[in-house]
Amino acid sequence: MGYRPHAPCVGGANHQGQPDHQRHGPHARRFNRDCNVGGIVTRRQKITVAALLAAPVVIGLLLLSFNESPSSSIVPVQQANRIGLVRIVDVIYYADNYVWQLKELRKDKSIAGVIIRVESPGGGVAPSQELYNEVMRYRKEDKPLVVSMGNLAASGAYYLSSPAIKIFANPGTLTGSIGVIFRFPQYHKLFDKIGLDMETIKAGRYKDIGTPHRSMSRDERRLLQELLDDTHEQFIGDVSRARSMEADSLRSIADGRIFTGRRAKEIGLVDSLGGYEVALAWLREHVGLTEKAKTIEKKKRHSLLRDVLTEGIWDRIPFLGRPHQPGGMYFLMEHY
Repeated sequence: MGYRPHAPCVGGANHQGQPDHQRHGPHARRFNRDCNVGGIVTRRQKITVAALLAAPVVIGLLLLSFNESPSSSIVPVQQANRIGLVRIVDVIYYADNYVWQLKELRKDKSIAGVIIRVESPGGGVAPSQELYNEVMRYRKEDKPLVVSMGNLAASGAYYLSSPAIKIFANPGTLTGSIGVIFRFPQYHKLFDKIGLDMETIKAGRYKDIGTPHRSMSRDERRLLQELLDDTHEQFIGDVSRARSMEADSLRSIADGRIFTGRRAKEIGLVDSLGGYEVALAWLREHVGLTEKAKTIEKKKRHSLLRDVLTEGIWDRIPFLGRPHQPGGMYFLMEHY
């Protein structure tokens, strides 16, 4: 029978507790090898250590080989077989998330076309213009983009929709409202009643223009009117280019009035009547896809705090209500 140690190899390299016949007898070599007496590193131990060190490298290489993109000479370019969807809802205070979604879908080679579902009364001037410019880029890159208007797609929401290759609206959709508005409250009469004064120290004649603590001067009103007129002309010019309409013809209806979807089609602001499914079916046929083609949305993760402070605030504070009324493209004043 083979050698069997009387006690397990414990206590490190010295094993002072082992009997002499184990450490110095005829079976000493095997005992020393098994128990690593004297710190001797055996060949088997070297192989074991090397294998343990090499294992992560081998596994990493295998994972890399499985995740590598196949050679373009073997696998053809990914086919565009999906439709992208972007939902633009509520007042447009920020454009960042919507622009990000549109860019991601535009760069995605698997996306054959994009549909924007609009349910908004408009919003800030700059965010509306940023979205307009991003939609225009789809034209330059020849990727079809259509707009489906829901219950409301007015002012800034119409602005961003105008470059689409086709705009769909329901007969009862409220749209148009091509205009700009700047409004602010006046508290000075209330302050007078309660005896509250507000001291203002400024450098620059118009630095506190629009303050609610005093009435606006005639000169200040003229200045703001010029600013709004310039913004209104930008609105008209961009829509006329996007819709291939004469600016003068558009100007005659660009006085802030709203139109039903049916009337908007008659005057050339929208192209076809129909809901989301009609618009989606048209786009699929236009790009050569069947009704089985998938529709995807790009999602960008937001922090809960930002959601509460921006888009989600209307849901979380019930008494505020949602500002759905079409009142022109809001001009949100910036401060430095």
